[in-house]
Amino acid sequence: MAHQLTFSDITDQQTLTESAKTETNDSPETPTALLDRARQHATNVAAEHFPDLPAETIGWEVSHRAQRQAGVTKYDPTTEAITIALTWTAYEQHGWKQFSETVRHELIHAWQYQRVRRRGSRRNVHPLDRPP
Repeated sequence: MAHQLTFSDITDQQTLTESAKTETNDSPETPTALLDRARQHATNVAAEHFPDLPAETIGWEVSHRAQRQAGVTKYDPTTEAITIALTWTAYEQHGWKQFSETVRHELIHAWQYQRVRRRGSRRNVHPLDRPP
């Protein structure tokens, strides 16, 4: 019987690179560095958990205006473009270790859009994002 992964299985994992970076405290200090780190993290997570998601096609941006969310995944149905916007203020408040969970969460929404071409109902949520 196959083991079904939960969202916490992914959020509790860190790559060796991430663990090393945490120890040396090289958290991103600029929006550009945050986007670079988020892209790399998303690529690693997608390769392991969403192999059919072309992570390299996801657009990334930083929002300096958003106040109520740490991140949002946007989908344009006319072009099928997926963009993940990360909130700089939330990153500054929580740091990379906690904020990386936001990147993984938004990646699940990107997978949903890529898979069903629209934000799905609760029954379309990836098993990784369901409560255990």
